[in-house]
Amino acid sequence: MISLSIVADENVPAVRVLVPAIHKDERGFLLEVWREDDLRGAGINVRFVQENHTRSEAVGTVRGLHFQISSAAQAKLVRCVRGSILDVAVDIRRGSPSFGRHAALVLSADNWKQLYVPVGFAHGYCTLHPCSEVVYKVSAYYHPASERGLAWDDPELGIAWPVDVQTAILTERDRRFPPLAELADFFPFAQYPD
Repeated sequence: MISLSIVADENVPAVRVLVPAIHKDERGFLLEVWREDDLRGAGINVRFVQENHTRSEAVGTVRGLHFQISSAAQAKLVRCVRGSILDVAVDIRRGSPSFGRHAALVLSADNWKQLYVPVGFAHGYCTLHPCSEVVYKVSAYYHPASERGLAWDDPELGIAWPVDVQTAILTERDRRFPPLAELADFFPFAQYPD
């Protein structure tokens, strides 16, 4: 039985969309959220070590664009378990054919889609419904000194966010992240290929 459909994003092939098979009956449903063997079969060799759960109360809350560097660099598997979000991953691997391009996908409690974000990508999302909750697995432990970010509203990225700069709800730290043109070369493509 196939438990997951895993496809590459058309703009950024290193980013993958996972769609679980949902088995329903009169009691409700069951689904396998992820399977290591399915991921490996799709060329994703990752070991998750931590799972995080966030809740954002207001529509238009932006979290990101975040990443960690060095040995704390993280791959992520992101899903929305309540409400919905626009989830975004930006390729920041200098020298990559898709450098500076992004994948964007609506994740919701209704569609059960997940986004796999590899190491070398900045990640963030914007809430589309109130009280949206996101659960994501990461391949390295959170390490505050290794955390960095990319300006969510950098026009060079061309992300069609569902909120404007004036009404978006962000932390001050997230508002101060640099644009892509000023970002250091944390992830040379030669070291972080697909």
